[in-house]
Amino acid sequence: MRHEAAGVWRGWREAAQEALYGPSGFYRRPEGPAAHFRTSVHASPLFAAAVARLLCRVDAALGRPAVLGFVDMAAGHGELVTGVLAALPPDVASRARGYAVERAGRPAGLDPRIQWLPEPPRGTTGLLFANEWLDNVPVDVAEVDSEGVRRLVLVRPEDGTERLGEPVAGAEARWLRAWWPAAGEGTRAEIGLSRDTAWAAAVGTLDRGLAVAVDYAHLAAARPPFGTLTGFREGRETRAVPDGSCDITAHVALDACALPGGHVVTQRAALRALGVSGARPALALASSDPAAYVRALAGAGEAAELTAPGGLGDFGWLLQPVGVPRSGRRTLFDGLPAELLVDVADHEEQ
Repeated sequence: MRHEAAGVWRGWREAAQEALYGPSGFYRRPEGPAAHFRTSVHASPLFAAAVARLLCRVDAALGRPAVLGFVDMAAGHGELVTGVLAALPPDVASRARGYAVERAGRPAGLDPRIQWLPEPPRGTTGLLFANEWLDNVPVDVAEVDSEGVRRLVLVRPEDGTERLGEPVAGAEARWLRAWWPAAGEGTRAEIGLSRDTAWAAAVGTLDRGLAVAVDYAHLAAARPPFGTLTGFREGRETRAVPDGSCDITAHVALDACALPGGHVVTQRAALRALGVSGARPALALASSDPAAYVRALAGAGEAAELTAPGGLGDFGWLLQPVGVPRSGRRTLFDGLPAELLVDVADHEEQ
């Protein structure tokens, strides 16, 4: 990517916005995100099947509406929405509508029934699902200087060199005080205000249903002292340089994003509640039906990857009901033990 003015210093949010989503940005490339990193969607079709079961729960919680929407945020090439619609039972599939939200152009060969949109549709009744979207909503970065002042980190886009700028002020300073307190000279924080705003806007497009954000995450009790800003290229982590050559990502403060009534759980807990288990099949099956045993064993391996501690299983799922009655919320959250729920907003929707 060529920048209009070489050597210009920018905040990380502005620099990453251009590097990812500008005219020649990383996410405008025809190969799509799957060429550079592997998400849960790409790891196994079990993930889309589990999301389809969640959509069925939403359907039941809302009293089986005439039209049931599924909104796939940051859809890539539409892999998740395609898999979800294919996994629905016929009685739900007949009422389901799929929406892929992505800034890049519509890929060739995508099911024509799926609408391709640059923004989520308004007034949806159903499920909005944002898998690894918020980590790519650009954020500014703050660092504590030698005098204990939190300053904006500036970056030179062409080579990723950094320096400290002005003290963080205004709404961003208030966000830091509320969600990511300073911890000494040299410590850093990613200012998640832009993500809070983006998530609230996405949730606001739902009329009734459930919004889910799935991402690398951390909570207030365990913020990383030096932040998590990094780059990815061709499946490998790399130095973050906002020149359009790599993905720019940072983990998400999901508790700060949550709106009243939201809950955060691990992906491991969420997928197990939706029927994804890494348990090995009974050995007796190997004798009675060897082919079925091999298939079940492969599925168990994929499920184990999706739920693995220290890996995809540690992702956070922010569950945000919208206009769902109390009885319906019990349907949505069935199978999630109370001790696994982290209340991030003391609020009961009426």
